[in-house]
Amino acid sequence: MDISLQDVLFSFLGGLGLFLFGLRFMSDALQTVAGDKMRMILDHGTKSPIRGVFTGTIVTGLIQSSSATTVLTVGLVNAKLLTLRQAIGVIMGANIGTTITAYLIGFNLKDYALPIIAAGALILLFSKNKKAQMVGQAIFGFGTLFFGLTIMGNGMEPLKDLPYFTRLMTSIDNNSLIGVIIGTIFTFIVQSSSATIGVLQELALQGAVTYHQAVPILFGDNIGTTVTALLAALGTSVAARRAALTHFIFNLIGTLIFLPLFLLGIFEKVIIFVTNFIFAPISGSALTWGTLNVKLQIAQTHALFNICNTIIHLPLVALLALIVTKLIPDRVEEQEVKEYRTQFIDKRFLNNPSVALSQAVRETLRMGELAKLAFINAIEYFDTHKEELYRRSIILEDTLDILEREITDYVVLASEKRLSKQNSKRAYIILQSLNDIERIGDHCENIIEQAEYVHENSIVFSEEARDELSAIIKLTGETLEAALKALGNNDTEAARQVYHNEKIIDSMHVEYRRSHIKRLNEGICTGSNGAAFLDVLSNLERISDHCLNIVGYVLGER
Repeated sequence: MDISLQDVLFSFLGGLGLFLFGLRFMSDALQTVAGDKMRMILDHGTKSPIRGVFTGTIVTGLIQSSSATTVLTVGLVNAKLLTLRQAIGVIMGANIGTTITAYLIGFNLKDYALPIIAAGALILLFSKNKKAQMVGQAIFGFGTLFFGLTIMGNGMEPLKDLPYFTRLMTSIDNNSLIGVIIGTIFTFIVQSSSATIGVLQELALQGAVTYHQAVPILFGDNIGTTVTALLAALGTSVAARRAALTHFIFNLIGTLIFLPLFLLGIFEKVIIFVTNFIFAPISGSALTWGTLNVKLQIAQTHALFNICNTIIHLPLVALLALIVTKLIPDRVEEQEVKEYRTQFIDKRFLNNPSVALSQAVRETLRMGELAKLAFINAIEYFDTHKEELYRRSIILEDTLDILEREITDYVVLASEKRLSKQNSKRAYIILQSLNDIERIGDHCENIIEQAEYVHENSIVFSEEARDELSAIIKLTGETLEAALKALGNNDTEAARQVYHNEKIIDSMHVEYRRSHIKRLNEGICTGSNGAAFLDVLSNLERISDHCLNIVGYVLGER
């Protein structure tokens, strides 16, 4: 029969596009529903490599994207929230979790694709609840995924009669490395192992590819998917690049182990044994290897490859970490602490606004701690006039300015996606608080300048003036501490303390100004130290005002 290459190509590309769109649409919705839980699971479920494997499996199973999990893991390593050994466990688990997609494709749900799309569209378009909309989006994406597979499958059916394609597949029988290379390159181009495995399953179902031709390509798909993490690691820290390289080495070694075993018939016998005598009894299913369709056979092979590969490598996590540490040594400049660099925010988190904003909160709190350090530094410099404290103040001021710009830009980017009501409020609090924290840094800089003036003019304050400054400085420091606590923990008790302290500081400001003017009139203090005293007093009062603003944003009163 005549084969139209144009029809085959158009059907393949169109179906693949729908598949990728559906997969991404579904994954984005699931990530939004998972929200902060995904980051919290990764934060708390990675204390050991074994727990990391389970965590990676669960997270990837929930969001249906190993690429998203590995990219998020690289970001957390870059933010120093995960160690390399913890990340290795998560990446191993992500490889297992992604096999769920192949199982879903293995079940012939293509006949139900359009009703699934309809159900998802109705929920997405007519539901007013944000979470329900995301569930609708996930269902719609799930249906679109299968609709894309249908178009792909119908379009690729003639390939089995195409001589060039038949010769290419036959060449895999003679040289399995060709299959590995095909799978690697195809996944590198598509940037989704789920998509390439789906294509492989459809080709096998149409009879264009045999099971034994499909498995080497499957191994190549597993290598190709590591490219996503490698690309995600470009421009990141040494630790993040090591995590991505580990992913590549893990899958490469797995292929080098299991491809020869498969060619010798050993691995295939293991798969059949596990399916017939372990998988079937545990699942309570009567399905055996012989009764599984070829799509499910490929899914089962994919799963057992990743599970067996993880079992082999899990005891070698420390060795893997050592190897990648040798391959990617520490850089001298990364060993030096650079305070002006952000530590927690990473553009890799932007696909999940909940995670991105949680990290932005962490970075904002870090900025707040630096502002507190600037306050302590300014007061100490006012008392001691040590040169290193002055240099420190310049670094802190520059750092606060840079952090405000970078965090603001990051939150704006995160806000470009549809945000839930909770995340919209969180973004607002961050953006408003950033300005107040930066202004606190400015007032600390003003105190530094007054300290310079006091030193240059050999100004000496009276004992009463020193006592007054000491009292208001102590209370301002406590207020700043409480404001940051309220911002970080949504602590209403700390917020009430800020309100209480701010009223006292306002009273102190008025009382101490009056007392100092009285001392000036009585000649106890001179005009030069009078100006310095009043300026420092004013800056301390303004710092407490900014603390009050921060608490107001947290409580929704501003």
